[in-house]
Amino acid sequence: MAKSLIKLLLIFVCLYGYAQQNLTYQKPSKEILELADADLAPGVQIDSKGEHMVLLYRNQYKSIEELSETELRLAGLRINPVTNIGSRTNYYTNLKVKQVKDKEAKQVKGLPDNARLSNFSWSPDESLIACLNTTPKGVEVWIVNIENANAYKISNANVNANMRSTINWFKDNKHLLVKMLPNDRKELINTATAVPSGPTVSVSNGAKAQNRTYQDLLKTPNDEFNFEQLARSEIKKLSINGEITDFLDADMYRGISFSPDGNYIMVTKIKRPFSYLVTYSRFPSESNIYDLNGKFVKTVNNVPLDEVRPKGFMATRTGKRSMQWRSDKPATIVWAEALDKGDPEVKVDYRDVVYQLDAPFNGQPKEILKTKQRFSGIRWGNDNIAIAFDYWWNTRNLKTYLFNPTTAEAKIISDRNYQDVYSDPGDFVSSKNKYGSYTLTINGDNLYLMGDGYSKEGQFPFIDEYNIKTGKTKRLYKSKYTDKLESLNFAIDMKKGDILVRIESKTDYPNYYIRNIKKNKLTAITDFDNPFKSLESVDKRVINYKRNDGLDLEGTLYLPLDYKEGEKYPMILWAYPREYKDKASASQSTANPNEFVYPYWGSPIYWVTKGYVVLDDAAFPIVGEGNKEPNDTFITQLVANAKAAIDAVDNLGYIDPNKVAVGGHSYGAFMTANLLSHSNLFAAGIARSGAYNRTLTPFGFQSEERSYWEAPEIYNTMSPFMNADKIKTPLLLIHGVADNNSGTYPLQSERYFNALKGLGAPVRLVMLPKESHGYRAKESIMHMLWEQDQWLEKHVKNKK
Repeated sequence: MAKSLIKLLLIFVCLYGYAQQNLTYQKPSKEILELADADLAPGVQIDSKGEHMVLLYRNQYKSIEELSETELRLAGLRINPVTNIGSRTNYYTNLKVKQVKDKEAKQVKGLPDNARLSNFSWSPDESLIACLNTTPKGVEVWIVNIENANAYKISNANVNANMRSTINWFKDNKHLLVKMLPNDRKELINTATAVPSGPTVSVSNGAKAQNRTYQDLLKTPNDEFNFEQLARSEIKKLSINGEITDFLDADMYRGISFSPDGNYIMVTKIKRPFSYLVTYSRFPSESNIYDLNGKFVKTVNNVPLDEVRPKGFMATRTGKRSMQWRSDKPATIVWAEALDKGDPEVKVDYRDVVYQLDAPFNGQPKEILKTKQRFSGIRWGNDNIAIAFDYWWNTRNLKTYLFNPTTAEAKIISDRNYQDVYSDPGDFVSSKNKYGSYTLTINGDNLYLMGDGYSKEGQFPFIDEYNIKTGKTKRLYKSKYTDKLESLNFAIDMKKGDILVRIESKTDYPNYYIRNIKKNKLTAITDFDNPFKSLESVDKRVINYKRNDGLDLEGTLYLPLDYKEGEKYPMILWAYPREYKDKASASQSTANPNEFVYPYWGSPIYWVTKGYVVLDDAAFPIVGEGNKEPNDTFITQLVANAKAAIDAVDNLGYIDPNKVAVGGHSYGAFMTANLLSHSNLFAAGIARSGAYNRTLTPFGFQSEERSYWEAPEIYNTMSPFMNADKIKTPLLLIHGVADNNSGTYPLQSERYFNALKGLGAPVRLVMLPKESHGYRAKESIMHMLWEQDQWLEKHVKNKK
């Protein structure tokens, strides 16, 4: 026994006793590995008629070899310049198809060897699917015939998928518009070895450009050159038989969209000058309309460089924005413009105005709607009926308008706090119209709404009928399950009453069904097995408790698989803070005990197999009512949330309150570090991919829109880095070396670790090569789980 103990201690000394360690990738214990390495069920796509289904299979993880492929990070994009597609693209490796009514799916024949499929796009008649296949040399276009379950290639590996909107169908179901590599592309500059021709100079003309701390920005003229070469495409017309004809000459094309009738094409291209402050979506752009032969019709929008905006989350640029096709008309463009100069500080009766312009786009734009807040979208119906939305972040308000596009008459039919989930009326149901576009499902004077159904009593999804004349709703269906969760995916046919639903329980893997709400009939269309058999017996429940100020909180509690009544267990508390403007919304329950127990890569649920109680998704609301902002009392509320959670589980008799770990990812990591700085509640912490010094994000972060210079005390108080001297609790820091999330630079963890190490805190920093904000490689994830397991075993379960 003594020898074993000495050996164990030596292992921990080897693991944690030195400043740097050259570890190879490790794997977690058998119990965790069995869950983390399980084969998942396929993804599902169903046509709009509910007749055919495509099953998409993929590996759960990428490999570290895949993440190590060549990658350029330019203007907010991550591109593989060899294959010319996003370097972090998710790929599917196999496809099966079946008629929904059939039991067995048919294997799609003719797929490429070592398939890496992406960008799936149904043809207008839904008989074919176009997709991309990425080979070691480049990207090809493939066609999948749904009826005969056959796939074939229609292009060589010369597709340019760097700027998205890569493949678009013509209405004839026989041709596509495809972005191809231009013949005149120049060789890219190797920025690591290129000899500079001079310094990089940035200039401010005095205008305030208060932008978030974006990553992957352009930094040098060489970056500009490479970005332009990678963004340039020739647009070709490609038949499903592989015939190619020229359509548009090479340019930096971004978006491509057909008019609903298919007779016009709106193409948006990027222009210079580029920016070193913002991503490519805010570079200058030009939107032009062409006919089906590629003949220029009209320039409909010119957008200048969008670096400088007024202050605030609700600020926007001036000029035409959100330009799109009106989906219920043959060829009408619609856009919004700010009436307040894009400045939320300007007092106006209406913030935005919406215009439309019919083909051939030579007339005067027609005003069809004004919104009191910032315009956020329209659900089109017909010439007399449409639904529009606006919102205002500062008040968390969402307004819904019923308006007449012909007369511009509008009335507000819903005016609510969008964080108040109990009052959510649901989303308006849509269906395909004669143009193949989705528009409101209208039955006489009635529209339909489909909602998640959160309430004090639990979650019961519903379908309502809304009468546009009376403004009254009638409930057509309400899920009655108390031991399962039914999710309403979409309405296949409201007249018949056919709805695609997904049903799951704690132990039943989510499967798809067609529910007929008129005949009360349920028909199964998939039968996926539970890949996590070892968790079938886990005790899962939602617990409710109160914070010291009376605020209602909740969390999803899991007991260890080997739980014995009366014993005290260590606990892992996992959470993510969320900001609210009122206590009523913050206290609402959205956890459902009937959700399937799914241990995704970043989940803490694995540790129920290792003798831990897990409190997952514990409520951590940060509330700022009236003139107060949530962050004004961030630390106080954070600690109160944590103490309430620990006390609640301790009062149930399950845990040793001296053996509780706290963890989180991103803003949850920020939470973790702050809790260890400002409380003595925890035995250890796990913080993944967080930001710890808010002075490095000086123009706002998360839901904080004040700058550092407006609220320095907030930035300093909320920064774990500034309070590093207070930490005595062991902290495991994990970060992806290639993190692309705004504000969570890898530097954040590196500098925080140096501060903690310099102050003598027990801390371990794990930098995962090639990983971004969310981890992808199997090797990285397995090693991350191993690190967390080692840390918890030493500092929590076996805490002295």
